[in-house]
Amino acid sequence: MEHIGQIFRPPSEANSLLLQISLGCSHNKCTYCAMYDHPDQKFRIKKWETIAADIAEAAQYSQQVRPIQRVFLCDGDALILPQDFLEKIMRELKEQIPSVRRIGIYGDARSILRKSPEQLATLKKLGLGIVYHGVETGHDKTLLKIQKGSTAAEAVQSAQLLRNAGIRHSVIVMLGIGGKENSLAHAQATAEILTQMDPPFVGALTTTLVPGTPLFEEGENGQFELPDPWDMLEELRIIIRESNLSRCRFHSNHASNYLPLSLNLPTDKEKALMQLDQVLDRRDGEDLKPDFLRGL
Repeated sequence: MEHIGQIFRPPSEANSLLLQISLGCSHNKCTYCAMYDHPDQKFRIKKWETIAADIAEAAQYSQQVRPIQRVFLCDGDALILPQDFLEKIMRELKEQIPSVRRIGIYGDARSILRKSPEQLATLKKLGLGIVYHGVETGHDKTLLKIQKGSTAAEAVQSAQLLRNAGIRHSVIVMLGIGGKENSLAHAQATAEILTQMDPPFVGALTTTLVPGTPLFEEGENGQFELPDPWDMLEELRIIIRESNLSRCRFHSNHASNYLPLSLNLPTDKEKALMQLDQVLDRRDGEDLKPDFLRGL
């Protein structure tokens, strides 16, 4: 199985076959991200022969060791690949590894909106069950500043397309990405966009200034001030309080977070708000995950 560079996958894909069909990210301009900055991971699509060989190897493992039920297609925004190529990969997976029940992939508004409703429906039939989408914020000013490459309205449109195709949508938002200056506006706009998107899964991560990124440089020269942990939790409280989600599994238990939460919304909303109020009222650092246990 050929894996080039660092392989990233969502926490929920821990037991999935990680099939690398492309390298890096076709956008790779987000100011906070250093995931694909290695020279070996400049964006390119892998050759079919390499992908087919990896599927064949995985098929042998599935038959002889343990049936593979989930596959995650790497790298960063593999949904951007041409439709016919994605279909070819998924048909090969279906044929070679019939035990596969779900295929997952990273996507964003740019890649989702490039697909027609018919194309998304076809991918669904071929096994695409979930798209992981880094929305980050619903605040258009912040989206522009971090060079996300899409708008809040486009993210909402993307959610509707996936819903219509029957593909599950896991949305990622970033606490603190608006900086101290736009902290309140970011939190409120993010609650609004989540309400409009109404995804079944939401993960809230905490912004970390990664050396070598433009956002880190902005922090060093005073152009960006990261909110402190309490401000981050205030943002989290606003997002939970002001979003109206019909049925959502909401997590803030990523390694980067100060206060791990795992919620079913709206059922757990009041319980979560009470917990956040207690922590924010005490402002005791003992309630927070220590920095040495936090990570990207």
